Amino acid sequence: MVTLKEALKFSQEEIENLKKELNSKAQAQKHIGAYVEQFLNKDLTSSGSGIPIAIKDNISVKEWELTCASKILQGYISPYDATAIKNLRKNNFAPFGRCNMDEFAMGSTSATSFYGKTLNPFDNTKVPGGSSGGSAAAVASGMALASLGSDTGGSVRQPAAFCGCVGFKPSYGRVSRYGLAAYSSSLDQIGVLTQNVEDAAILYDAIAGYDEKDSTSANISFESTAQKLNANKKLRIAVIKNYIDQTNDDVKKALLDTIEMLKANNHEIIYKDLMDSKFDVAAYYIIASAEASANLSRYDGVRYGRRSENNQNLNDLYVNSRSEGFGEEVKRRILLGTFVLSSGYYDAYYIKAQKARRFIKEKYEEILNDCDLIFMPVAPSVAFGFNDVKTPVQMYLEDVFTISVNLAGLGGISVPVAKNQDGLNISAQLICKAYNEQTLLDGALSLEYLVKNK
Repeated sequence: MVTLKEALKFSQEEIENLKKELNSKAQAQKHIGAYVEQFLNKDLTSSGSGIPIAIKDNISVKEWELTCASKILQGYISPYDATAIKNLRKNNFAPFGRCNMDEFAMGSTSATSFYGKTLNPFDNTKVPGGSSGGSAAAVASGMALASLGSDTGGSVRQPAAFCGCVGFKPSYGRVSRYGLAAYSSSLDQIGVLTQNVEDAAILYDAIAGYDEKDSTSANISFESTAQKLNANKKLRIAVIKNYIDQTNDDVKKALLDTIEMLKANNHEIIYKDLMDSKFDVAAYYIIASAEASANLSRYDGVRYGRRSENNQNLNDLYVNSRSEGFGEEVKRRILLGTFVLSSGYYDAYYIKAQKARRFIKEKYEEILNDCDLIFMPVAPSVAFGFNDVKTPVQMYLEDVFTISVNLAGLGGISVPVAKNQDGLNISAQLICKAYNEQTLLDGALSLEYLVKNK
């Protein structure tokens, strides 16, 4: 399968063949028809021109349906482009097809979607991860060169790990959230899913930067990372040993072998511990659910999407539209969020969670002041079966190694490092200090080269 870098160097003959192929496929595919014409009229010999990028169903694309994989938003057409999409177009990439997801990005399996579950391309009995499971499956299966997803608590990195591709979440504020349907506003971040680290840098460069329309956008200088990638940089890497000890045997062996490869390549390895991850999980689900209950209050049957019929009064309209439109997991998190924000519980839960968040951030900063990157697992196991997770709490624990990165606002990337005996992917996670994506991508590229050449 062609990479983004290779697509930038297409010969004219290859361009013409690609035009014919796309034209023949476009007639039967939703959303694609209008963009094929745009794609065919581009000069693909210029930087990034018209290269198709798949888009998660919670990122606004003008005149596309935007549903967040929910019944309540069926029929809603976005009137504008998200800033990330505008930036794609400026760099002559083309948004090119929707990807399935967990409803409103709430889930770790991509099975809570109104459209039905997405399958792992390497084993259809396994989950592809979530919530950006559709984006990861599309890239891993070769249906898309690359994809945009969103990461609130690991929703780019975990599905990338389960599907064997690269998943990169930039630091909070690096990519504008304008046009991203909000789940948890202080945690959400648009990220990229690609076939390799270099493509991740290319796509990140295309969408990143300050945006005055987003009050949380980081107003700091931005420089291209792809042009400065350096796989030979020797780094001081902190391994979170107590997290690796919590993984299953397959993951633990793969990660320990990867650490030995890094040592052999003259990266300096130090060992650190982080606080018990159960505190991360508790803080994350209180904060995320609280923000979700506020953000999703706008879906009331009046302003957006689906409206319930046969209502006796306005209260019936609100209750029936939301009861019929939201899935079970979304309802569960709205109820939890409303509870922790309610009088009598706000101080006991929400304020304590915010204090825990600050403590988590300080612990990361303490480690990153002593090293360049942090190395730890993405998930405690490889991709699991759809019926293996029996309760919501079990599903929440699948995010145990990713959610703290969002709480701290740091950048993180998952890189494939091995496969188990069943051919399922195992990835490692690297984490950087806020806004130090260059070092993160350099370390990830070095790791990728080591794995490919072992």
